[in-house]
Amino acid sequence: MNTQFDLSSILKALRLTTFITNYEKFAIEHEKNEKSYLDFLTALCEAEMQSRHTKKLTRLLKSAKLPRNKTLDEFQNARIPGLKLSQIQLLSKGDFLERAENLLMFGNPGTGKTHLCLAFAQEWCMQGRKVRYTTTASLIQTLLKAKKELTLDRCIQRYGKYQALIIDDISYIPCGRDETDVLFTLLSERYEMQSTIITSNEPFANWNKIFKDEVTTNAVIDRLVHHSTILQLNAESYRLSSAKKRKEEKLNN
Repeated sequence: MNTQFDLSSILKALRLTTFITNYEKFAIEHEKNEKSYLDFLTALCEAEMQSRHTKKLTRLLKSAKLPRNKTLDEFQNARIPGLKLSQIQLLSKGDFLERAENLLMFGNPGTGKTHLCLAFAQEWCMQGRKVRYTTTASLIQTLLKAKKELTLDRCIQRYGKYQALIIDDISYIPCGRDETDVLFTLLSERYEMQSTIITSNEPFANWNKIFKDEVTTNAVIDRLVHHSTILQLNAESYRLSSAKKRKEEKLNN
């Protein structure tokens, strides 16, 4: 039995949505310019590929849950002693993510740690990588809720689909035993499997304040440091520096 389909129905069945939108317009243009059938088909395929690429990037950026739009061009690396632009550019390419290596950023509040990891995240998404940003507080609440509902393994598996998991502001959460357990479990599952990016105002020497338990603290640090890049962002707070500058300008005027 032969079933007849019109072209739009065929393209819809094949999920060639950009073909549906453009084939009539492209046909008229190519016929007018005396282009070949092959040119016509190539143009449609290029439009379809571009459309799918754009939609994929949109999905990746949405899935990353970045709270603000930050770029590397806006980051003032010259303010940070010892932080080279070449190192930032190398990290932005994301090659270390393919090796499941970690990135750890330390420094005083306001030195640009969050800005830098958000900018990196955007770059990695644009490369087609799956990235997820979360604050430590939000992550721990999610994990604790999952543990209470007996779905912790499933929750950790969901985070496992991200090639890069950014955990921001880890030093702001003094963890109790329950918090320590779920965070340690997540980090252990990601060890040598996917990359974890962490920002902290506290150096490793003070992480016993966060985790309380010395054994757990050492185990967490051991897993994070192995196969990692560490950035030290030691400078005056950008916000404090800007406030001083505005005050000086006001006095001078």
